[in-house]
Amino acid sequence: MKIHFVGAAREVTGSCYLIETDQVRFLVDCGMVQGGREAKARNHAPFPFNPASIDFVLLTHAHIDHSGLLPKLARHGFKGPIHTVSATRDLLEVMLRDSAHIQESDAERATRRHPKQRKPPRPEDAAIYGMADAEQALRQVRPTPYDQRVEAHPQVMCIFREAGHILGSAIIEVWVSQSGGRTTKVVFSGDLGQPGRPILRDPTLIDDADLLFIESTYGDRSHKDQEATRDELARIVEQTLAGGNVIIPAFAVGRTQEVIYHLHRLTREGRIAPINIVVDSPMATQATRITQKHAALFDEAARELVQWKEAGTGLPRLRFTETAQESMALNNVQSGLIIISASGMCDAGRVRHHLFHNLSRRSSAVLITGYQARGTLGRRLVEGHQTVHLLGQDIRVRAKIHTVGGLSAHADREALIGWADGFSKPPRQVFVIHGEDASAQALASALASRPGWTVTVPRVGDVYELPDAVA
Repeated sequence: MKIHFVGAAREVTGSCYLIETDQVRFLVDCGMVQGGREAKARNHAPFPFNPASIDFVLLTHAHIDHSGLLPKLARHGFKGPIHTVSATRDLLEVMLRDSAHIQESDAERATRRHPKQRKPPRPEDAAIYGMADAEQALRQVRPTPYDQRVEAHPQVMCIFREAGHILGSAIIEVWVSQSGGRTTKVVFSGDLGQPGRPILRDPTLIDDADLLFIESTYGDRSHKDQEATRDELARIVEQTLAGGNVIIPAFAVGRTQEVIYHLHRLTREGRIAPINIVVDSPMATQATRITQKHAALFDEAARELVQWKEAGTGLPRLRFTETAQESMALNNVQSGLIIISASGMCDAGRVRHHLFHNLSRRSSAVLITGYQARGTLGRRLVEGHQTVHLLGQDIRVRAKIHTVGGLSAHADREALIGWADGFSKPPRQVFVIHGEDASAQALASALASRPGWTVTVPRVGDVYELPDAVA
């Protein structure tokens, strides 16, 4: 068995792993690289494998850094099925179409710009894929419930388990049969959620694996607990809204819905005064509707939120923008608004306009709720840059920048180790993935200190050929 680390190895985005034996070749995830100057070129580069040779794809969840290159895969010859959880299938309809629209719109703008600049268009200015490719990829998706056996191939059986990261996120158990009658069990953690968070159920504990792929986004740090997180959120809101706005860059899927929950709860408990929340993201609006459709996947906290809404008293004023004109009108409001808008890393979408109008104001605040990849505007804000380039201008950062780690959709160091402790015996080989070098190495060291654990931190481009003793 060979394992190719195509992406998300000593980095957080671009999740993609190729598993091959003498009988089958399949991918786990096929995501976009996000952040950094090299991201666009890497996403445009040819796959380091022939897409037509791939038998099928197993998809852990809908976030673009895990799913965003599926249309490119289909465009270049992949014809097989894409197996994933049913809720993820619904989210992909929104996210892949939105991604294709962005690709086509950016390419069109580049075409218009270059004649004026008298420069030839660059290869990376072309669309990676278009709407037709997204639609083709969607037709190849095969939705499945959690905890149900799926025969992805005569030699491969898998089961999707709850990962607690976003709606439809999954840990995948995979059994690969090989010549000679050997079967290898491979477990992909996907992105694991923090136990005890509202909305989604906690990640499923897995008993055993021969090979384990475990994420490490926050492998070197701890989150605040939920009560301390709500205290911090209440303090930011109360200190800011009297004279300014709170801008929350949030991923449309998962983070937006959880932030709304916390703000509802703080209002219900009387810890903050009645507030005005505006969700300014068409994708978040659609994702929220899909979230409501899959109520069976919620935990008790989410069902409590539904009951609050039905009661209709003691709640914040919440509205979703419908048009671009409504979105632009928000920039005329100087105070009193909490604006939740995508993208979560501040590199695209309507949130950039809200940052443009609020970053230079000392009375406003920006609340960062999740991981910010290297090279993104969100990362520069977190790192304390005094000036950022935004919408063609250099903007002085005077607004307060708050990072609230307890709102992250990713498990922290203790939660990752706790999930790993669920194995009844050490896996034969552990690969620590989906984390920047420092966090991946920190988690790897913690796991390797356990008796019998063999741990590797691979790099992008590495190929591991497993010996017979393991395979």
